[in-house]
Order: sequence, then C-alpha cells, then structure tokens
Amino acid sequence: MINIKFPDGSVKQFESGVTPLDIAKSISEGFARQVLAATFNDEEWDISRPICSDGEIKLFKWDDEEGKHAFWHTSAHLLAEALQELYPGIQFGIGPAIENGFYYDIDFGDNQVTSADFPKIEKKMHELVAKKEQVVRHDISKADALKFFGDKGQTLKCELISELQDGHITTYTQGNFTDLCKGPHIPSTEPIKAIKVLSLAGAYWRGDEKRQQLTRVYAITFPKKKMLDDYLHMLEEAKKRDHRKLGKEMELFAFSANVGPGLPLWLPKGTAVRNRLQEMLTRIQSRYGYLQVITPPIGNKSLYVTSGHYAKYGKDSFQPIHTPEEGEEYFLKPMNCPHHCEIYRVSPHSYKDLPLRYAEFGTVCRYEQSGELHGLTRVRSFTQDDAHLFCTPDQLKQEFLNVMDIITHVFSIFGFEYEAQISLRDPNNKDHYVGTDEVWDKAERAIIEACEEKGLHAKQVTGEAAFYGPKLDFMVKDAIGRRWQLGTIQVDYNLPERFGLEYVGADNKKHQPVMIHRAPFGSLERFVAVLLEHTAGHLPLWLAPDQAVVLPISEKYNDYAQQVARELNEKGIRTIVDDRNEKIGRKVRDNEMKRIPYMLVVGEKEANAGEVSVRKQGEKDGQSVQGTEKIATFAAKINALVEEQTKF
Repeated sequence: MINIKFPDGSVKQFESGVTPLDIAKSISEGFARQVLAATFNDEEWDISRPICSDGEIKLFKWDDEEGKHAFWHTSAHLLAEALQELYPGIQFGIGPAIENGFYYDIDFGDNQVTSADFPKIEKKMHELVAKKEQVVRHDISKADALKFFGDKGQTLKCELISELQDGHITTYTQGNFTDLCKGPHIPSTEPIKAIKVLSLAGAYWRGDEKRQQLTRVYAITFPKKKMLDDYLHMLEEAKKRDHRKLGKEMELFAFSANVGPGLPLWLPKGTAVRNRLQEMLTRIQSRYGYLQVITPPIGNKSLYVTSGHYAKYGKDSFQPIHTPEEGEEYFLKPMNCPHHCEIYRVSPHSYKDLPLRYAEFGTVCRYEQSGELHGLTRVRSFTQDDAHLFCTPDQLKQEFLNVMDIITHVFSIFGFEYEAQISLRDPNNKDHYVGTDEVWDKAERAIIEACEEKGLHAKQVTGEAAFYGPKLDFMVKDAIGRRWQLGTIQVDYNLPERFGLEYVGADNKKHQPVMIHRAPFGSLERFVAVLLEHTAGHLPLWLAPDQAVVLPISEKYNDYAQQVARELNEKGIRTIVDDRNEKIGRKVRDNEMKRIPYMLVVGEKEANAGEVSVRKQGEKDGQSVQGTEKIATFAAKINALVEEQTKF
C-alpha cells in the first residue's frame, strides 16, 4: 500500500500502481469524469499513469490551467496526427499547448497549405476523435528514439533527441501517430468535441532566423461546442478592439518602414495620452516619496557586465552603438536598473537616508525578432514606468506593501480586475540565477509574506523568476476576459551586492541595502495597448486626447463652431472643430470612429441661443443625444466629471 496526500492535508492509502484517475473515482464518479490532469509531488502526471510510491497529488479539471494545458497538449498531437494522414512525409517540429489553444510547427515540404484547407484538417481531426484513440505513454532509450524517428525521416525530432539525457525520454502514441513528448496528456482523444483551426504563421526552427522556416498551424479545441462558439465570438470582439486598428482610427501612433519595425511613432494625440498617464502616476507615487531621475539612453558595456545582464541576455537584448574611439563598447540601454544603481553610488548613505525611491519614465531598446513584433504589445523600443527602491532589510516588507498599494490603485482607476502570480526560482536550474540560496530564500519569503498580509491570493509558479530575484506579477483581465501581464514587483539582493552598494547602519557599520524593482504599467506602450482593447477605444474622459468635437451642420456655422471651441478650450476642455464640407451624418460617423467622448452639433438654433446640441460617444443611437445646453453649462458638467475622475 502507498500513502497519498491530498491538498487539504488528508492522507489515504491505495494499492501501489493506482492511477490519478482511480484516485479521482474513489472521490466520486462524477468528479472523475471531469478530471483531465494531475501533478504528483509537483511533477506533471498523466491521469492514466500508475503511481508506485508515497506522495502528494493534485487533480485538475477544465477550469484549471493545468487541465486545459493537458487537453490542448493532446489536441496538438491530434492535429499532427491529422496532418500526417493528409500530407504524408511532412516533418514535425514542436507542438505545445499555449495560453489559448495550441500550435504545431510543420515543414510541409512541397505541399501548399492555406486557410482554404482548414475545413479539411478539422474534418480529419473529427474522424480521428470518433475512433476514441487511447493516448499511451512509453519510456524509450535515446538510441531507440533516434532509430525510431530516424527511420521515419524526422530529422527535427532527431535533433531534439540528440540533446536529451538518456533515461529521461518518453513518447506518446495515439492511433498511427507517435510523438517525442514528456507529457502530460489526457487518456484518450474522446473528450475533444469542438475543433477550430485558426491561422497559419511562419516560424523559424528553434527561433533561429538562420534556420529553416516552418509553418506554424494554430488551433483550439474544447470539450463542448458552446465553448468554441463563445471563444469565436470573443475573437470577433477582439478584432473590433484590436489596438492597432484603434490606434490608427484615433490617430494615436504609427509605424514607419523607414524608421524600422517595432519602433512606434507617437503622434500628438497619443503623446497627450502618454503624458497624462505619466502625470497621473507621478502624482500618485509622489505621495510615497519617490524622486524622479533621468538616465542616458546608452551605457558602457562594463555597466551591464557588472549587473550580470550582459552574460544572461547579451546576444538577445544588447544593441551595440558605433563610437569613433577604438576599444569603446556602448549599447542602447535595454534596462534602467544598472543606471539607478550608479545613481545610488554617487554619494554615501546612512540608514537615516533610506528608503530611497528613484523613479524614471525610461525608454529602453531590446531586439525582438520581426516575427514576434505585434503593435504596441511587442516592440523594440518602449518606455518603462520604472522605479528602484533601496531600503534596509527591516523596511523591505512595508516598502513592498506600499508598491502593491500603488499598483492596485492604478488598476482600480481603470476598472481592471486582476490576478497575481509569485514567480519563484527553479531549484533544479541554479545555473540560471545569481546569488546564494540564503539570499533567494529571504527574497521569496518577503514576497509571500507581503501577499499573505494583504490577503492577496497569489499563485506560486517556479521557474518564472528573473535571474537576479523573485517577483510578483499582476495579470489584468480585460472587458472580454483576456489576461494581460502588466504590473510587476521584484525583490533583489543581488544587484546591490554586484554594484557594491552600501549604507552605514545605526551600529556605525557598513551594510548592503535591499533593492525593489517595480513598474505598475509595465511599459507605457503595453499599457496603452491593453487599455485601448479593454475600453474598445473609449478612453476615460480625463484621459481622452480630445474631449469634445464641434460639428457645424453647414459652412454658415463654422465661425460659431470656432467660437464654441475657443470658449471650451479656455475653460480647460480639449475641443476641436470638424469644419469639413461634409453632411452632418458623415461627420458624426467619422468622429464616432475617433472615439471623442462628446460631439457638439451646432446650427442656426444653437448659434442664436448660444448653445450646443450634445451627443455622447459610445451610447446606443437612441441614447446618444443628450439634449441642448448652454456652452457654460456643458463646460461646468465636463469639468465636474473630470475632477471626479482625477481624484487619484
């Protein structure tokens, strides 16, 4: 008999060889029908895989990320199985589950595959599901794996196998398809009821632009057709909310091939939005004693060697700057923290000076492969709302709690729901991190205790920490349920040590400060993108670049429209005039696209009475007309709304 411990702390005995599915059935048959995945002693585990030793088990359903991951991982193999039948002789790369669905990288050879083939692929996947194929795990030696996949001509798989450790290689087989894979998977393809192939994209093998380009096939599956219908509806809604489309319609930002991919150009209206976001955060953090600093856009190589960033990310993140002086090596700044460490070192510090909180809206540059660039969410140049706090160990928890307050306050201003994740180091990959176990234990414990004190339920994930310290990441949920990673807080004992940062303590001895990295927005680019998609472009009144547009019904009333705009601008309301020689219906439609909060229609009646006819942006047509108001009355109402919204 073996002892199995459950998440609630209870322990039950089972016969050796019991599977997680058997354990689920011992709880109830109904529960077992919902279980898709498991972990045993924190190792991912197929629910059909035997357990032969004491340990702790966790069981996951569809609503759990782990359950979806196993479901979609098996679906990726189903996709590959279907493609193998439809296109014999193709080469298989990798096929992981992702946040929404899965993909498989394929070398189709001479086969031409387009979106017109999606129905055929989906049909074949459904045919295979109907066979209710079992998914069977096999342990295999390295030599046998190389021979098996070599005989099939799968050179990409053989390349992966050559790098694996013998004795830790597994395959999974369903029907006539066998894949190199560590799992986990659901026991059979039977639960896969709804299938949609979504798109094709190019992907370099192993992300290397010098290697062959494969075709990445994206797809998604669900255990119920209604779930797929709801997901497809969400995708359609997401297309309407695409920040790239909204940014163009609202004249916020642009990209230029001459400037270069991934390098956004902020237009006047977009710059106004950025500036107001910066002003908002500056106001908030000034109450917590932050000091604004500015650092150069480049740095000497030695700076990043000292910080350890160059050794970890040199090839990927650092772009060299040509200098006429031989032997000099400078790089575009890829992060702000080493510069802030140097600011701390400018003068000696006492414990009485701490905490010190340096804040900077610092623009950084990092190289992203062209295929990974996406609007403002994946760029090569971005501005972080960065800050670095230097404090004593005794001050760490309170400073961390204060940063949590700032981030959650920012999210509340925009109505974001959020989840939190504590990202910890992977104890099995110590070479990836700098610093001692003792330092890491202290840093991780500080984050966990801060979350407990705030009552914040944060999921703990190993292997997601930065190389110099653990972090607390915030994922916001937008209006259509998508999750975006925005704010982050990181605890760092290592950079202060690497830079030799010190303060004189109350004991008159030198001590090393603790460093906190934090960015509530993450970056202004990503935050603006998420905010646009969350609001469908209907930015809060205080943030909108233009708060009102005056629409004269004919050229005769252009002068009055300009008068209205002048009066409103004098009262602090950002107002423009659309005096194009177009019909009023066209003007209304065009300005709806620009998401200006208020449209003020003026004609003979309004001009004679000194009034405006008010239409509110984003309301249903019958509710959009607000009525006629005096200019001063409208101005007072708007200013009152803005004052209420900006009580940050």
